[in-house]
Amino acid sequence: MTAETNPLLTPSELPYALPDYRRIRAEHYLPAFRQGFDEQRAEIRRITMVRSMPTFENTMEALERSGELLDRVSHAFYTVSSADATAAIQAIDEELAPLMAAHQDAILLDAALYWRVSQLRDQLGTLPLEPDQRRLVERWHREMTLAGAALDDDAKARLTELNQRLSSLSTTFEKNLLADTNELAVVFDDAAALDGLSAGELSAAARAASERGLDGTHLLTLPLFTGHPALAVLTDRESRRRIMAASRARGSRGGAHDNRAVLTEIVALRAERAALLGYPSHAAAVTADATAGTPEAVERMLRELAAPAARNAAAERAALQQLIDATESEPFALEAHDWAFYTEKLRAARYDIDTAALRPWFEAERVLQEGVFAAAGALYGLTFAERPDLPSYHPDARTFEVFQEDGSALGLYVLDLYTRDSKRGGAWMNPIVSQSALRGALPVVANNLNVAKPSDGEPTLLTLDEVNTLFHEFGHALHGLFSDVTYPHFSGTEVFRDFVEFPSQVNEMWMLWPEIVGAYARHRETGEPLSAELIGRLQATETFNQGFETSEYLAAAWLDQALHTIPADGSIDDVAAFEAAALADIGLDEPVVPPRYSSAYFAHIFSGGYSAGYYSYIWSEVLDADTVEWFRENGGLTRANGERFRRRLLGVGGSKDPLEAYRDFRGRDAEIAPLLKRRGLDR
Repeated sequence: MTAETNPLLTPSELPYALPDYRRIRAEHYLPAFRQGFDEQRAEIRRITMVRSMPTFENTMEALERSGELLDRVSHAFYTVSSADATAAIQAIDEELAPLMAAHQDAILLDAALYWRVSQLRDQLGTLPLEPDQRRLVERWHREMTLAGAALDDDAKARLTELNQRLSSLSTTFEKNLLADTNELAVVFDDAAALDGLSAGELSAAARAASERGLDGTHLLTLPLFTGHPALAVLTDRESRRRIMAASRARGSRGGAHDNRAVLTEIVALRAERAALLGYPSHAAAVTADATAGTPEAVERMLRELAAPAARNAAAERAALQQLIDATESEPFALEAHDWAFYTEKLRAARYDIDTAALRPWFEAERVLQEGVFAAAGALYGLTFAERPDLPSYHPDARTFEVFQEDGSALGLYVLDLYTRDSKRGGAWMNPIVSQSALRGALPVVANNLNVAKPSDGEPTLLTLDEVNTLFHEFGHALHGLFSDVTYPHFSGTEVFRDFVEFPSQVNEMWMLWPEIVGAYARHRETGEPLSAELIGRLQATETFNQGFETSEYLAAAWLDQALHTIPADGSIDDVAAFEAAALADIGLDEPVVPPRYSSAYFAHIFSGGYSAGYYSYIWSEVLDADTVEWFRENGGLTRANGERFRRRLLGVGGSKDPLEAYRDFRGRDAEIAPLLKRRGLDR
């Protein structure tokens, strides 16, 4: 293909270099990737063939300029492969995975390039460099060393084999999970079995069934995590049981989409790779380049939190069982599929709050405009203008132009709200164009959620959790939009894995901030605002059910650590038995509180980049909770506070050590007490 026939081979002429998805077809991607590989390898050869000694300009800056075509194609493709993975896109992803791994190894393991970077690193004490330039040298040297650049040729060859195989296996895991999740979506022939769902939710279930040719029925698709939002409202216990059983069966029921053999091979190969690199485990290799530093530090924190979380969950279980015994004509023992339903009953009894009944107050468009966008305006001076004229990769994906307070352009924000069979589960942010002053690029970022789409003409009403997710993911989007760095290596969310969740978790605080929630939480029919008294009761429930929520999260984080602290000579014979033993070890083996993710559908760690890093959410939450305290102490939702947070933390990306950036913002290291208080673990 030529530039005339393949739109990916030349920079997009659209605003902000947005990929022109109107012209891009599936068959364009692989040729563009191959040309991108060739171009960057030629650029690297030009760097390493320079006869003069390494300088920052002829090595580091040249390295950062390299691969522009490949970055452009990668961002365009991986946006689509996660959000609209058609059969053609999946086939490309499978073919591409080992090619991409091989290309990355060709750069990271290049001995001549490593020598040049090492020479600069050894001279950092005398070179007249800016702080971000020093950090760029340090980070490239560190990352190449951790990747194996110092190994001998035989070890590098084996490492390359491992990386290519692991890349293919991760793609297989995600493909299996998407297929099994679609197959296990639960069909209900009788709408009575879905008593408890709202009219809008029933409409969405009917639409989902109709789109699969199942007219006259209702279909509930499965979210990525173990629990399903419908479990909180469905009155039919058998319906709840069916949904929970389907969710927990994903990837582990035999057949073509079983992920157990895939994940055990991934774990074994990661352990072998870690040993090759000189580490006792994959977790040790991952945390060596994170703020945690070691798996032992992660283990100490998880164990410290697990005991009080399990204690609180046990008390919550007893309260739920007491409620069942007192209210059911034929009492039964609480099971996992009952927890959410009776938790909502208990919440209503204790706080007079029915979260399901709040949905008419959370109309999606109003939440977005008067909530998410309004908070960003109050804090950072941003304004948003929808650009329906700009093409996107799917009709449901909406594009907004983002402007600074002075009216200057900041970037583009893409929101893809609805679930579909071609979209992977969960919610995420990804860059479509990464900001870089060196390349003259402004940011384009996307948020994806998996909200059920109602029938035409029906409003999209969000759950309280979905509102929280939208605020959370927009925090990631702000991290990308506010990126103000020179080098693409540091752009936006290119920070340590156990720091990346911090900005997004902070953004959740504005969801129930009085002037924000008062604007967006209005009844879709009457316009009646959610009362201040009810908002106060919602805030008072901050520690309610936190024993369960903390335990299910910690259980998943512990499974991740247990899987990835297996040494190279270890193995997993039975995935279920391994999980049971691991959860018993940390005291989180409570059948009615299953892990948020079990191994066979734990996409975060087997196909999503969080391997040995799922602890990052709670690790980052220490910083988040401490930051929330700072905002409260300093006047809350003000432009001055927003500007400080933006300039000292969000905008620096990876160009500064994250904990140094935090100290610069906060004036000290983070303290854990606010987190313990937030989760009710301080008593």
